[in-house]
Amino acid sequence: MFKVAVVQAASVPFDADAATSRAEELIAEVAANDTELAVFPEAFIGGYPKGTSFGTAIGTRTDSGRAEYERYVRGAVALDGPEVARLERASAEHGVHLVMGIIERLGNTLYCTALMIAPGRGVVGKHRKLMPTATERLVWGFGDGSTLDTMDTAGGRVGTVICWENYMPLLRQAMYAKGVQIYCAPTADDRPSWQSTMQHIAIEGRTFVLSSCQVITRDAFPADHPVEYEVPGGDILMRGGSVIIDPAGRVLAGPVFDEETILYAEIDQDAKVRSHLDFDAVGHYSRPDVFTLTVNESAAESVRFTR
Repeated sequence: MFKVAVVQAASVPFDADAATSRAEELIAEVAANDTELAVFPEAFIGGYPKGTSFGTAIGTRTDSGRAEYERYVRGAVALDGPEVARLERASAEHGVHLVMGIIERLGNTLYCTALMIAPGRGVVGKHRKLMPTATERLVWGFGDGSTLDTMDTAGGRVGTVICWENYMPLLRQAMYAKGVQIYCAPTADDRPSWQSTMQHIAIEGRTFVLSSCQVITRDAFPADHPVEYEVPGGDILMRGGSVIIDPAGRVLAGPVFDEETILYAEIDQDAKVRSHLDFDAVGHYSRPDVFTLTVNESAAESVRFTR
């Protein structure tokens, strides 16, 4: 058996140092429960600025919106920065594999990224969100096929697909083809309908699905941070709904709404083996004579210097 945890907790928006400290505390907590893999929510370090427009509308920008974006950038992290090094040390100290949602700063662009960190090996993989959803495109760049990484653990191969990327059938198929056995879905989607998506993916991919979402309230943000859109939850900007599901679609833990929690489950990869008796999306149920998928895993660089 391999014990996993899904962390449903509030981040510290726009404060990378404080958010990393919060992550370190939570890593220690899951380690005390003999956990070998912990999945954190989307944008846990850096923050998910729900309800904020950054002062934009079609054809117009505001100075206050640019100032708000500056604060967001300063709260993001670089892969070679001190925050990621602290996460690597925490992973090594406690012997816990991590899937950690961050806002990554690369040059002058931000990416919504999920890091995969292995004890003693550090960052062994990353996934930059390929398709930011709706107005997320204002503040996040587009990932490319070079970051469809996976991480091998004693409990199986781990892969990560972020939030509404999970509605992209071809991306899911690519992850199944990579042999993902533990399918991690950090998200900001706290709707009850998200549960149906996670259950479908578990059954479709015959994978364990671990989905993690924050529970965060309006007062978690700085007092001068504008939340311009009135979200249905009032002061609760994100309600959670984290869940763990097995390859047969059975819910092992969660979902939990409106409170911080850590969900735990023990997973047995033999359950995945048994589930493939009658379905394998990239094997005996795939019909490659009719359908094929080509995945471009090369880095999409806008400028290349040659000599």
